[in-house]
Amino acid sequence: MGCIHGKCCSRYPSSSDGDIPDSQEVGPCCSSSNLHVHGNHGDALTENSLELALVPSHKFCLGYSVLTKRGYYPDFPDKENQDSFCIKTQVQDNPNLHFFGVFDGHGQFGTRCSNFVRDRLIEILSSDPALLDDPVKAYTSAFLATNSQLHDSEIDDSMSGTTAITVLVSGNTLFVANVGDSRAVMAVENGNRVVAEDLSHDQTPFRRDEYERVKLCGARVLSVDQVEGLKNPDIQTWGDEESECGDPPRLWVQNGMYPGTAFTRSVGDSTAEKIGVISVPEVLKIQLTPNHLFFVIASDGVFEFLSSQDVVNMVRPMSIREKELSSACFTDLWFQCFIFTSKWW
Repeated sequence: MGCIHGKCCSRYPSSSDGDIPDSQEVGPCCSSSNLHVHGNHGDALTENSLELALVPSHKFCLGYSVLTKRGYYPDFPDKENQDSFCIKTQVQDNPNLHFFGVFDGHGQFGTRCSNFVRDRLIEILSSDPALLDDPVKAYTSAFLATNSQLHDSEIDDSMSGTTAITVLVSGNTLFVANVGDSRAVMAVENGNRVVAEDLSHDQTPFRRDEYERVKLCGARVLSVDQVEGLKNPDIQTWGDEESECGDPPRLWVQNGMYPGTAFTRSVGDSTAEKIGVISVPEVLKIQLTPNHLFFVIASDGVFEFLSSQDVVNMVRPMSIREKELSSACFTDLWFQCFIFTSKWW
């Protein structure tokens, strides 16, 4: 499981000469490198519990932290962690542009798929001259190109692939791009409450629009019990993700018991592409306001067991660090980001 937490200040305090402090002045919390990648470790924390990145265009400080931990598999104690994450600050050498992503691999070669997409997606985004002018178009192009390159690589992605949830911080705007069933959630201050606001929508057969799309592409949508004849396959309703998390609807070819994906979008999964699984991201744009406290991006291994509100409630105590952090980055107002990758929290 991995977690990145970030928090941003709405202003910089004035220094003695009136200038905004640069990244070298922020202090020991700041990393000397602007690229962080991680994956395939059993249980691990990043070297620093908090990293900082300044956003000079809007005079705030973005704090982020990451936790990664292998999921709990009692029957497979040596199972590899197939999740990975990527953080790249100052994308295209722009101090106001920062990238965060979680990649949840699956299948026999899920680890290799996750790592491939983790590395290639940000490389393609970073090299796109249109990224600032049209982030939505750039995101879509980058996901499709990464998917094509994964197909053409030496990795067998016929029954393996990865989902991806990513956030591009551009000044005071977030662009959230999602492929699959990982999730991004914002903590929003609402009076005396802090409420969870989903920044992505899980792409699974529970969604009527995704269900109808893959059905038109020839997919059979059935739970495992339905495929095995234990439940009536003609019943095409499955409640919701919370109540049916143990046996969700999955995608199958017409005359076979494969691939059985519980998501309708991914990168890789060339066999599942034949029945409607696509790598086109859904991209949400959101302007930051003072009521936005932090966001969390995490794999379905977190959200399969916890609601978005549960996650915000659990993470919120970690975000209340103004007094501790203000001396480290010369500011007293923050925006925070957390990343979790895991199969069990």
